[in-house]
This record gives sequence, C-alpha cells and structure tokens, in this order.
Amino acid sequence: MILHDLLSLDMLRLIWWVLLGVLLIGFALTDGFDMGTAALLPFVGRTDAERRIVINTIGPVWEGNQVWFILGGGAIFAAWPPLYAVSFSGFYLAMFVILAALILRPVGFKYRSKREGIAWRRNWDWALFVGGAVPALIFGVAVGNVLQGVPFQLNEFQMPMYPGPFWWKFAALLNPYGLLAGVVSLSMLILHGAAWLSLKTEGAVQARARRYGAIAGLVAILGYVLGGVWLAYGIEGYRIVSPHLADGPSNPLLTQVVREGSWMQAYALRPWIWVAPVLGVAGMALAVLGLRAGRELSTMAFSKLGILGVISSVGLTMFPFILPSSVQPNAALTVWNASSSHLTLFVMLCAAVVFVPLILAYTSWVYKVLWGKVTAKDVTEHNHTYY
Repeated sequence: MILHDLLSLDMLRLIWWVLLGVLLIGFALTDGFDMGTAALLPFVGRTDAERRIVINTIGPVWEGNQVWFILGGGAIFAAWPPLYAVSFSGFYLAMFVILAALILRPVGFKYRSKREGIAWRRNWDWALFVGGAVPALIFGVAVGNVLQGVPFQLNEFQMPMYPGPFWWKFAALLNPYGLLAGVVSLSMLILHGAAWLSLKTEGAVQARARRYGAIAGLVAILGYVLGGVWLAYGIEGYRIVSPHLADGPSNPLLTQVVREGSWMQAYALRPWIWVAPVLGVAGMALAVLGLRAGRELSTMAFSKLGILGVISSVGLTMFPFILPSSVQPNAALTVWNASSSHLTLFVMLCAAVVFVPLILAYTSWVYKVLWGKVTAKDVTEHNHTYY
C-alpha cells in the first residue's frame, strides 16, 4: 500500500499513457512484419513453393504477435474507458473491416494448402494479402484522422455522439490527410516485412523482397515528411487553456480547449521530442540502405527503430491529447481527463509489471527457437506439417 500512496493519480495516468504507447509500438514491431510480409506475398512469391516459404516465415509466430494487439485493446478498455467508447463508436465500421481482414489470416493459413488446385491457393494468397495490407492501411488512416480531430460530441452524461449515419463515419475517414497517413503506415510495414523476409529467406524471394521493400521504404519516408509539413502548415492544433487540476476528475467536459496554431508548437515547447521524427526518418532510411546493401540483421533493427520513431512522434506531438474533437474542442480526451480511477490504474499496473516481462521472455524464447532461414528444402521435406 505504500507504493499505492506514493503514486498519485496523475502519475499513474502518465505511466499508463507511456504503457499504452509501448503496447501499440510492440504490436507494430511484431505483428507489423506479419502484415507487411502478407502484403508482399503475391509479389515476392512467383511459384507455389516460393509462396509457401513466405507464409512459413510468419506461420509459427503470427499468433503470438497478436498478443500485443489484444493487450493494447484491453489497456484502452480498462485504463481509458472514454477513449474506448468514443473511438470504437466512431470507428465502428473501420474496426469491423480490420477485424474481418484479420480473420482472413488464420483461415488462409489453415486452408490454403488443403487442396492442390492452383486457383484455390491463388485465391487464398490474395486473402492473406488483404489480411495484411488492409489493417496496415486503416490503422494509418485512423491515426491521420486523430491528428485532424474526430467529429464527436459529448452530451451532459459524457455519451459520445457522431453526426450522420454509421456508413458516413467510415467514408469521412477517407479524407486526403487520412489516406496519406494510411499510405505511410502501409509502406512502412511493407518495409518491415521486407526486412523480415531478407532475414528469413534466401535466393529469389529474398532478392524480390529487398527490391520491393526499398521502394516501399522510400514511399514511407517521403509520405512521412510530407505529412509532417502538412501537419505544420495545413492542420490546426489543440491547446488546453484551463489550469490543470492535479488528480482531477476524469470528466472531459471540465476541460477548456481551444483549436489554434499548429501541433508542431509542441516541438518549440519540448525540443527534446525532435528525437522521435529524426529516429523515424533515420531508421527507415538506414533500413532501405540495408536492403540495397544486402544486410540482414541490422536492416531488421533499423526498420524497428524507424517504426519506434514514427509512432512515438505522433504520441509526443499530441501530448497530452489522445483523441481531440473537431466539432466540440472541450470534449477532447486527454491524458488527464479520460482515465479510470486511481485504484483501477494501480491494480492494472501491478498486473502489467508481472505479465509484460513474461510475455517479453516468452516471445524472446520463441524467436530463439525458430531462428534461421526457411528454405525450399524445409517446405518440401515437411510438406504435411508446414503451411
């Protein structure tokens, strides 16, 4: 109980904001290369054997990587209930599309090789492509819309309301800046998947992965820089004008927010956060150079560094906002006004301290056991046990 008393509500809110970022980054670093690899599948694999090699590079690990997605969703639900309610009600159709695409992945893995037919396997290959490319794209579109502000309102009971029918909410997400963010997300994860294939395959598959990955990396860098310039000069930022009450109640309607200036003002107030976009650009650039030079392990590390920088830059730029409202700025959800209670955050922190290291240890052990390349010989010799 001593630790419970030492950690104030505001301290716990800040800790859980950091932990939420860690979980989202963990998801992008692990399941990200699964999605990127699936998106590359129809292009780097020209024969059935080559495509089976690609599939079996991620087949043994994709389910474990999904744990980070589940943890991230659970953390939002328990630590930030208003964020969960507002975002899921507004992005309902988008979430449905993501989940439908993700469902194609396990089904595709299990059923693709059940029949020998060329058309059968080709159709499942494209299903796996959809299961990788669509979530990667829509996750980025969602981030682009969050940076612009989401058109929700909160009534006196803090219930979220969105204008228009549910299908319009999804259509409104597909705006130019949201689509640019989606392209950055997709190309960044394709680069990550190419780095993974460079590490896990050889021969023609590896060569094609490096070629396509280098192109995707350049697209990601250019899109990210363009998105930053657009954010600086074309999108209004948000600012809290009411004094922050330490350990204040979790009620967004008690916060006074104005929409003015630019999100990039955060870099003048906290210059140290420049490290995030610099890491993002540098990491992706070094990953592209690594692919072109034929390096493997360092390329994967630089790809991870790029993802870390890109995702961190979004959170650090927006802090303390986590979901601003474009139609009712005072309803904006922030680190300080959208959390669970002190007790809930503390109990969850205790659980995270125990289970997150266990997940990291297990994940590390799995990758150690499965270390090495997947070859055509492996696929043919284990025809009935490999995907």
